[in-house]
Amino acid sequence: MRRVLPSTQALACFESAARHISYTKAAQELSLTQSAVSRQIIALEEFLGLSLFRRTRHGVLLTDAGRHYAIQVGRWLQGLERDTLDLMSHQGEGGPINLAAVPTFATRWLLPRLPQLAQQHPDITVHIDVQTRPFLFADTVFDAALYAGTPGQVERWPGVQAQWLMDEEVVPVCSPQLLATAQQRDPGRAWLPVGPEVIARLPLLQQSTRPQGWRQWFDAMHVDAPRALDGMRLELFSMLAVAASQGLGVALIPPMLIEQEIARGDLIVACPQPLRGNRAYYLVTPELAADAQPSPALRVFSQWLQHKAQEAAGRKPERQP
Repeated sequence: MRRVLPSTQALACFESAARHISYTKAAQELSLTQSAVSRQIIALEEFLGLSLFRRTRHGVLLTDAGRHYAIQVGRWLQGLERDTLDLMSHQGEGGPINLAAVPTFATRWLLPRLPQLAQQHPDITVHIDVQTRPFLFADTVFDAALYAGTPGQVERWPGVQAQWLMDEEVVPVCSPQLLATAQQRDPGRAWLPVGPEVIARLPLLQQSTRPQGWRQWFDAMHVDAPRALDGMRLELFSMLAVAASQGLGVALIPPMLIEQEIARGDLIVACPQPLRGNRAYYLVTPELAADAQPSPALRVFSQWLQHKAQEAAGRKPERQP
């Protein structure tokens, strides 16, 4: 079936004129004459059967339809240009992946592992932007998303398929100096883990997006903690990690997100009793038609990511892609 599409030249003229609200500036940007830009836009309006600009004595103004269409056209042209440049740079092999990701997981877990992907698959480039909530892939340029949420949240995300990567477990962590003050112990044992009842007496750091986190942990440990809801509130795991490393309190954080702090000794596990919630990490991609296939780059990235998740969780990895 023949597609109903206007010419790319007409769209480029319209997008530039809409951005500048000027045919003259659009002509200068595109190295065309003003009359050529005008002819292209008139042809586009005739094709669409509606006006995109309102002509005035002082120039032109966008109509409501033109304003809405300009946003869509600008996004489409930007995506087409990006894909064209990516194809030219990779000569048809490998390619880019536009990834939406929750920030701390991307910064603390994915980015330190991406050099391994680059070494194994140098023809794949991963571009990362922050997204914390479900979205419609059709309204974005994203190819996939790294999402942290519950199974129910993933099931309610329309038009996607999700690949489970790992469950989220949190443990109490703090600075060695703070743990040394937890109870009277011999100097050589001052930084050893303590029991949940000792954690209940230490200052706690709260995650504002999970206000019941500490209460759930203490309930799972069968420990009475009257101050489970007290303490400084911070939004992100990365903020909790910094605050905890500065001795401001004990934080509940997944160990996989603070590997560097633990390796440096800035943070230690204050109590080795984890709490597994109902949240997990997923690779989410648009749902494909029955006869469609993901891009080769996305397929390789998905296999590589699954392997790294198995590796991090201590499960036996499948064959490395």
